[in-house]
Amino acid sequence: MRIAVTGATGFVGGAVARAAAAHGWTVHGYGRARWDITKGPLADPPPVDAVVHAAAAVIDWGPAAPIRRANVDGTRNALASFPGARFVHVSTASVYDPFVPTVNAPEPAAPVARYLTEYGASKAAAERLLAGRPDTVVLRPHAVYGPGDPTLLPRLLGAIRGRTLVLPGDARTRHTLTAVGTLVDAVLRACDRAAPAGVYNIGDAEPVVLGDAVSAVLAERGLDVEIRYVPVRAAWALAAVTEYAARLARRPGPPRLTRYAVSHLGYERTLDLTAARTRLGLDPGPTSFEGAAEW
Repeated sequence: MRIAVTGATGFVGGAVARAAAAHGWTVHGYGRARWDITKGPLADPPPVDAVVHAAAAVIDWGPAAPIRRANVDGTRNALASFPGARFVHVSTASVYDPFVPTVNAPEPAAPVARYLTEYGASKAAAERLLAGRPDTVVLRPHAVYGPGDPTLLPRLLGAIRGRTLVLPGDARTRHTLTAVGTLVDAVLRACDRAAPAGVYNIGDAEPVVLGDAVSAVLAERGLDVEIRYVPVRAAWALAAVTEYAARLARRPGPPRLTRYAVSHLGYERTLDLTAARTRLGLDPGPTSFEGAAEW
């Protein structure tokens, strides 16, 4: 198997590239230094059987234009570079409606018409680019975690103030999480042209409840932290105020609390994994934070 991997220097793309190489596949990895996907198609693409498009701007704050260039134009340029290959697109569960709970969401429930951030909107636009293209697989993980995680765990730890962590919602809110190993398994299965094309939710075997998951991470890190919860409605109102203040002050970084964070923590975010199990043959393991002290 010969594959190209965009975002190969990143968290997910790097994990895919390493796993594919371990399988004996020929891997052509592309990071930003080797190919800036926002600037056009690859000048001299190698022949490959499949493309894993993992490159993306995974940020929920900041100017819209660069995010769209990375996530929409970048996808268009990756498609143009490898027109005859199977295309495996790493999307996100952020394409589901952020304004309401996502309860065992089936794949046809997204994309939608409204988003809180350019990240969700641009990833939805990238999926629309792929709609109807033959030999294409779209994977939608949620809250990818594991060794090398640059987003989920750092944000959680960064939200701790003293020995207190305040979260929106309540301790029993259910979430589907996605171990990076589970996502890599799905990607490699999707590269096989015998695997049916289509859109697939990707996640761990069963949902977890927020309080248990956060407590497990903190325990694994050896942190004695009290978790407090704020009702979603109050957290949403406070986030709207902090976002307005941050924009007014033209701060480059995100405020401590955003509506995106409230939406993704305070509402249920669970996914229907039936398609991945029955059509891709994915058999995900349970959510586990073992080893999180070393991440």
